[in-house]
Amino acid sequence: MSENIINQVFVFLLAGGKGERLYSLTVERAKPAVPFGGKYRVIDFTLSNCINSGFRKIAVATQYKSSSLSRHLALSWAFLSSNLGEYVTDLPPQQRYGEKWYSGTADAIYQNLYFLDREKPKYVMVLSGDHIYKMDYKKMLEFHIEKGADTTIGTVIIDKTKSQTFGIMQVDKEYRIIGFREKPKSNPPVMPEDQDKCLASMGIYIFNTNTLIDLLDHDERIETSSHDFGRDIIPYAISTKLRLFAFKFLNDNGSQGYWQDIGTIDAFYESNMDLLSESPKIDIYDKSWPFFTHPRHHPPARFTYGNLNGGKINSLVEDSIVGEGTILKGSTVKHSIIFYDVSIDAGSVVDNSIIFSETRIGRNVKIKRAIIDKLVEIPDNVKIGYDLDFDKKYFYVTPSNIIIIPRSFKFSNITSTRGDLNA
Repeated sequence: MSENIINQVFVFLLAGGKGERLYSLTVERAKPAVPFGGKYRVIDFTLSNCINSGFRKIAVATQYKSSSLSRHLALSWAFLSSNLGEYVTDLPPQQRYGEKWYSGTADAIYQNLYFLDREKPKYVMVLSGDHIYKMDYKKMLEFHIEKGADTTIGTVIIDKTKSQTFGIMQVDKEYRIIGFREKPKSNPPVMPEDQDKCLASMGIYIFNTNTLIDLLDHDERIETSSHDFGRDIIPYAISTKLRLFAFKFLNDNGSQGYWQDIGTIDAFYESNMDLLSESPKIDIYDKSWPFFTHPRHHPPARFTYGNLNGGKINSLVEDSIVGEGTILKGSTVKHSIIFYDVSIDAGSVVDNSIIFSETRIGRNVKIKRAIIDKLVEIPDNVKIGYDLDFDKKYFYVTPSNIIIIPRSFKFSNITSTRGDLNA
């Protein structure tokens, strides 16, 4: 694909979501700002896909508790060349059409249409900032152009038994979209070539610019609209007989591409743990497709001896990711993800867990199947994940029994049960 065509693409990245089902991790931050993979924020994956695909004019629409996300964007994504017209810019609600916040995904773009008037792109790509995946968007753009489409929607192939949690496309044999159902509870539209599979929307769209503007102008005039792409824009576009097509997100070998909507804490946990598998579904070590983030200047991780009960014990790390600046002092880490600037003292064991940055873990602490948010100090001898009744009394526990310790949690708040805490 020519550079001239790539330069005609403008990206709107929607990153204002509350992430209500991730609430323990989104009390102080927007969902796209949640840490992931020992180093990154969730939004880094979509932004890196843009950069690696050559799309470098990007506006990020932020809203809910956006200070952490805005700071991350400023620190991490200022390396693009403004002299070449490249940028990632933060777009909180502009209130250009009245004193209101973004009232939906479509409204977030409607309030910022002046960007399209300024940049005059031929194509607009609309992305979400809260998914984990690796995707070359140029392939979707090529498909869009080849089909002569007005709108193209990125899709993944799913079993029809899982259709109730996705927007499902109905397509003809040419993959032109002829119907759409949002989270159907029964009888979902199936693929023409496989009656047991459905095409689920990834929340990724390519529009011809004039098509997008017309659709948004119409939607803004509908008083009953929720101003959402899935609920309002796409169903209306289908009814007008515009040329909408579904793009199947596949790997080079024809297999289904990995795309994870981390809509729940259990999904977030499993997606992190997949990075530790022998053949991870998304390879963060692939130098041909780097994932960018804030370049911190911590020293390397260090594993050293620790003193416990008058003796020295060595540190042990098995099948884990350990971030820069982290120090293990005679502790054990098994199948876990440890972010940067964490300290774990002698005799402590972290097993199948995720530890966010700037957390301090004392001596002889035992942690199993837990997510510890940042800035937590865990006293000596505490056990987390070994007594679910106790854990459910003081912490949030997911349906699959993952324990969440919230950001800056103070264990002094439960000192009245200190005996139980150390049991």
